[in-house]
Amino acid sequence: MEKQKIGLWEAVSIAVGTMIGASIFSVFGVGAQIAGKNLPEAFILSGLLALIVAYSYAKLGGKIISNAGPIAFILKGIGDNPVTGALSILMWLSYVVSISLFAKGFTGYFLPLAHISETALSAGITQVILIAIFTALNSFGSKAVGKAEFYIVILKLAILGVFIVLGLSKINPDYITPTVSSSGVQGTLSAAVIFFLSYMGFGLVTNASEDIKDAPKNVPRAIFISIAIVMVVYVTVSLAAIGNLSLPDLIKAEENALAVAAEPFLGNFGFTLISIGALFSITSALNATLYGGANIAYALAKDRELPQFFERKAWHHSTEGLYITAGLGLVFALTFNIGAIASIISAIFTIIYIFVLISHYRLVKEVGGNKTLLIVNMVILCAVFGGLILYQWQTQRNAFWGMLITLGAVLAIEYIYRYIKKRKERRL
Repeated sequence: MEKQKIGLWEAVSIAVGTMIGASIFSVFGVGAQIAGKNLPEAFILSGLLALIVAYSYAKLGGKIISNAGPIAFILKGIGDNPVTGALSILMWLSYVVSISLFAKGFTGYFLPLAHISETALSAGITQVILIAIFTALNSFGSKAVGKAEFYIVILKLAILGVFIVLGLSKINPDYITPTVSSSGVQGTLSAAVIFFLSYMGFGLVTNASEDIKDAPKNVPRAIFISIAIVMVVYVTVSLAAIGNLSLPDLIKAEENALAVAAEPFLGNFGFTLISIGALFSITSALNATLYGGANIAYALAKDRELPQFFERKAWHHSTEGLYITAGLGLVFALTFNIGAIASIISAIFTIIYIFVLISHYRLVKEVGGNKTLLIVNMVILCAVFGGLILYQWQTQRNAFWGMLITLGAVLAIEYIYRYIKKRKERRL
């Protein structure tokens, strides 16, 4: 029913909730380690890269209304084939792995705030309880998710607003002076590529398009509004953090870096305030990602891109898709470290983004757009992917091999699945 659909600002909240939870709180220390003083510039550059993809998402999302989101675009553009099937599995897995990222980020802030020693047991118990709570919330449906996101996002933006205003007023100019050396530029580019991940949440708008009021208009609006809001927040927060805490201290803080960065100008109150803000931020990101993951599992199963037992979600009277998404997210949270998770997600999404742009190029007469601009965008995105692979090879060899093994396994699974089901390639 129409009254149960998500409005424009609820859709924006779902995207903003995911994006802000993705980088500002979860992996801010990692970003400082890579980009150093140039982290604000890295966030600007990664935001511009996100707009390249958002251009195609907005054009396609306004015409192709499906909770399968980018996979629906790719299916329409290049048809149903083994590559599309493999991308479908990767898309769903990206949400699964993102859930683990947020669960680990939540643990990094919650345990110090609660004065609980961080052990494998305490972290594991926290992650189990957290994912269970938001799996239960998602069982109430899209409207409940949208409402929860709206209020949580308002609260966390208010807390970040306090941090930004007071932090910028106490800033140390020497701390934020950009580094223009070759190592500084390389760090900025590497961080921009890695933090491409930090803007991925805008895609959740397309994964909720069937649930959004007046989707042809509101999907493109929500995409661009959410990116604009998040760019401003990322840049100002990173300026306030780097401008008040030395880089070694910021890097040392790692998973709760932002809370530590608030202490120089807000004292213990700042640590507590930002830790609470982080908990709200990360839980909203987890909430929205669980929703998107279950949505895409349902939509892809409906299109026969995932096994049929995924063609159920809690608000469709059964829970398999939601529970499997949440359960695997917990497995990843208990298994991998936060840096490797961020790198793998970025690689997966960049591959999907490249195919979205290819699909847009092939569908440009139907959905609109500029072919020359799309070619330029594809070249830039391929360069981003190359830079990400190079970074993994140089600094995260395990993530590099893990990504290759994942890609190979997904392709093998897709071929086996198609062979068993005797599926043939088709254009939609």
